Amino acid sequence: MNPILIYVLKTAIYLGGFYIVYFIFLSRDTHYRRNRIFIILTMALSLLMPLIRIIINNDSQIFYFGKTLSEIFVTAGGSQVTSNAASASGMDIITILFRIYIAGVIIFSGKLLTDLIYLIILIIRSEGREKGLIRFKGINAAGFSALGHIFINQSVSGEEADNIIRHEMNHLRYYHFYDILLLELIKILQWFNPVIYMLNRSMRAIHEYQADEGYLRSGTSLANYQNLLLNHVFRTKIFLASNSFSNPTLIKKRMVMMTKKRSGKIADLKILLVLPVVAFILVVFSCSGDNVLQDDKSVEKALPATPPPPPPPSPTIIGEDTIYTSVEEMPVFPGGESALMEFIFKNVTYPEYAKEEKIQGKVIVTFCITDRGTVDHVHILRGIAPSLDNEALRVIRMLPDWRPGKMAGKNVNVWYSVPISFALE
Repeated sequence: MNPILIYVLKTAIYLGGFYIVYFIFLSRDTHYRRNRIFIILTMALSLLMPLIRIIINNDSQIFYFGKTLSEIFVTAGGSQVTSNAASASGMDIITILFRIYIAGVIIFSGKLLTDLIYLIILIIRSEGREKGLIRFKGINAAGFSALGHIFINQSVSGEEADNIIRHEMNHLRYYHFYDILLLELIKILQWFNPVIYMLNRSMRAIHEYQADEGYLRSGTSLANYQNLLLNHVFRTKIFLASNSFSNPTLIKKRMVMMTKKRSGKIADLKILLVLPVVAFILVVFSCSGDNVLQDDKSVEKALPATPPPPPPPSPTIIGEDTIYTSVEEMPVFPGGESALMEFIFKNVTYPEYAKEEKIQGKVIVTFCITDRGTVDHVHILRGIAPSLDNEALRVIRMLPDWRPGKMAGKNVNVWYSVPISFALE
């Protein structure tokens, strides 16, 4: 699958997990600063954590007996045409999805860039007039704050303008615009994800709660301020992409939060609930094994790999046989190691059952070349599934006689290991 799509999907899952924690446990608290920090940090983590990869390297735990031969790769062979056709069809769908995604990224990038350019033009045109205060027309908003400036509609004047300015000063004081800008940038990458719009709405609500709190601290009575809201004095947008200030649902929530009892300090401990979410998603999406390629559809391949035995001493004694891991003169296959690799490759057949069930992975076989040159003590050092294990054992047992290895001029038994990788493609 396209790595960019994988990244954005993982990011979407992280955002969803974090937002669930926020919505269930934090959104009703009056700790606005904590909630704001939580949303900002979890958005940053959602972008970074998909890049984390925890490698589970099983081969580092495998002790190869004796000389290890070059790895042999075996493909599905007869089913290659069918697999390629299905793969091509899958790639077509992925390509279409990727193009749709990129089109969305371009559209949302263009929208954000257009909004920013419009704001910059307003600022440039208003230089030399009222410092930090810019009058505009043509936007369906009474006023908003952005880039360190307060923007007021030319149709608004008098007491209404003063109230908007006082309210927006609080947004500037808390640098709320930059939170929204960050959200808009992430929305470019996550435009398809409904969670980013929920986060956007939640962040705007937090901004309004903080601005309301600052406004009330300036000396305005709660009753008067609530009357202003009910009369729709403010119709402010926090950045152009936001909903209007007079959104009835948001106003209702703001009025509730104004009168709500302040949450206790112990409520901050609820933020720790995000840790299990991080751990779970990290384990599910960031852990990977480099050496076992498996599909989830088969029960057989879901069997755990054969645990590796401890490293054998040199030499190993099995019954009456003393088997060395390394000798002065190693055994020689007729025609050399290249002929050995060719023999194994030509004789290994991808099991039909394994192809049907999409089982693949690496099998490591250990065997002994006896002092007579025959193959003996063949066993699986690490297995994947019975069908693949048995096929690897069958071929190694077919090996013809070798020229025996020697130690001090005497023929001896010697260990060998060979990794055979079965791959569907």
